[in-house]
Amino acid sequence: MSFRKEQFLQSIPSNRAQHAQSDGIILENYAELDLKQLWHDTLNNGQHGICFSMYEDGQEPGDHITEQQVERRVKILKPYTKWIRSFSCIEGNEFVPQMAHKHGLKTLVGAWLSDDLDKNELEIEALIELAQKGIVDIAAVGNEVLYRNDLTIEQLLSYIKRVKEALPDVPVGYVDAYYEFVVHPELVENSDVILTNCYPYWEGTPIDYALGHMNDMYHQVLKVCKGKRVIITETGWPSKGESLGAAHPSEENAMKYFIDTQKWAHKNMIDVFYFSSFDESWKKGDEGEVGAYWGLWDKHEKLKF
Repeated sequence: MSFRKEQFLQSIPSNRAQHAQSDGIILENYAELDLKQLWHDTLNNGQHGICFSMYEDGQEPGDHITEQQVERRVKILKPYTKWIRSFSCIEGNEFVPQMAHKHGLKTLVGAWLSDDLDKNELEIEALIELAQKGIVDIAAVGNEVLYRNDLTIEQLLSYIKRVKEALPDVPVGYVDAYYEFVVHPELVENSDVILTNCYPYWEGTPIDYALGHMNDMYHQVLKVCKGKRVIITETGWPSKGESLGAAHPSEENAMKYFIDTQKWAHKNMIDVFYFSSFDESWKKGDEGEVGAYWGLWDKHEKLKF
């Protein structure tokens, strides 16, 4: 393995980011051109991690994606990030950690779990196999399974324990909304690293208060993490689509949120995986129009701003 679990867990002080502040940049006086330049400067400065978007127009989960397509997108992201996060281990998703490691990036690799128990078996076995090849730096057993009510907490924990037993040298966790770790302390007990999603947009927060709200989400998890490393595995803001309460998608708000989040993360040494890399049209079906516009790059793999 590239490093052992003990080294990983000891690499971050237990009191890391205890004093994180929500002091984002005040941007409302920036002219559009200045905001775009600051967005570019922030992106070029680099980020801890980014969520990998697999699918081009006409593709969706269930389609098998080629190694060539995955590598092309990994190469686009490489100059801007240290880590890449994937969400599945089958149907071409297995190429994400392969290509990321090939190009010198670290990987947070997820097994997608649902109420399809047969497919869960394929995902778990594939995750274990990828990790045993040495290309998984953090293993995520499921993503928002409890949020979707796809599995019981007992079923989920059995998968987590199974992966931990198979991969004693790889940090193992589970990804879900921040509050799930507060109401389910057994998730913390059974995780080596705490992987939390924090979305002010999905809670209808105005952009001017979004960073402060995300900071509060993070600290709710920090209070219950028992000294374990906490990583924000998803946060972002859509550039187009329907509003949710006082949260309004727009290019301006998407740029502001990215800039503020990266400044906050760098200042407080908090590991954040930004959501997402590329716009994906298939997500309109699950989330409405807004689902297709979370990328820093558009669906044609061009930087948006």
